[in-house]
Amino acid sequence: MDLGLKGQTVLITGGSRGIGFSTARLLVEEGCKVAIAARDQGRLDEAVEELSGAGSGEVAAFCGDMTDAKEVERVVDEVIARFSAIDVLVTCAGSSPGGLLEELTEEQWASSLGLKFMGYVRSCRAVIPRMRENGGGSIVLVVGNDGLKPSYWEMTAGAANAAVINFALSLAEQFGPAGIRVNTVNPGPVDTGRWDLLEAAFSRDKRVDRERAHELVLKSLPLNRICTPDEVANLVAFVASPRASYINGAHIPIDGGQRKSLMDL
Repeated sequence: MDLGLKGQTVLITGGSRGIGFSTARLLVEEGCKVAIAARDQGRLDEAVEELSGAGSGEVAAFCGDMTDAKEVERVVDEVIARFSAIDVLVTCAGSSPGGLLEELTEEQWASSLGLKFMGYVRSCRAVIPRMRENGGGSIVLVVGNDGLKPSYWEMTAGAANAAVINFALSLAEQFGPAGIRVNTVNPGPVDTGRWDLLEAAFSRDKRVDRERAHELVLKSLPLNRICTPDEVANLVAFVASPRASYINGAHIPIDGGQRKSLMDL
């Protein structure tokens, strides 16, 4: 299916790894002009090399820290200077530590909310005025499903993600009349480097070995496997595209039907 994205400019925060990288690859294949943003210039350079030639699209890297509002504004300015507009914003930058209430530090709470929630706020605040000038656009915020289904072991992520979901609803209502659609895609466990770290932390905190930790993960998933980054990218691309032109203010889970508490004993 032609998604109708060819020639559009897409800014992906957290685009050098994981879900962001897989989304960038798919959108390059779709013929988009893809701007990937992240903090690690070395990894950005590697990502551009891997993505170049992946399809008929174009890719460029922009180094910036989403915890700094001025950095976010600078990245957006540089993307527009390079590609003239931003038609689609996909936010993937941000991670939160797992852990129980009595173990989480003030710094971990602040870090989670500062990068995941406020990083998304900063990105939208910088991009939306440019989209309005351009006559509209599409925003897809990648948010973990713990924002919809809280877990006591992922409190910082759940709190940040729930805040993003509320924020997205507000944006969808405010900017829908300007032709800007805002939606969230809500993955469960995804097979990325970050997931390996979370599973290792759970294994440590619950005093079970890694094999048992992985068994508990699969037990909570009706499909009995972890999602792949490409599967999330497929959904993100569709929601961002004109094919989803009447989807606005939606929160779409991609968790294989997970309803049980993740990794609960």
